[in-house]
Amino acid sequence: MSPRFQFVLTTAAILFVAFCLGWFANWLLHRFTRVAADDVAQLDRMSQELHEAEETRDQAITYLQQREAELTNQLAQTEAELRAAMDGLRDARHETEELRAWIDRQDK
Repeated sequence: MSPRFQFVLTTAAILFVAFCLGWFANWLLHRFTRVAADDVAQLDRMSQELHEAEETRDQAITYLQQREAELTNQLAQTEAELRAAMDGLRDARHETEELRAWIDRQDK
């Protein structure tokens, strides 16, 4: 055997071993990183539940905003009614004082 043939044979053997190691490493990597069908189904289910939760949250926010607007409106109406009642009471007290003063003047 010539040294040149031995060099070619050794190089071929080394390349073959390197190819086999690379193929094995690739197979091993895909074997351990493969996602199971159950995991994909679980992720799909979780995604759907998250989407439903976001929709529910959005509906709750909308409801709370509407409710807040209603309560703000009711509060404004109640405050207006209270001001009107207080004005009426003030006028009635003033009128009562005037009538008492008039009666006191008539009695003297």
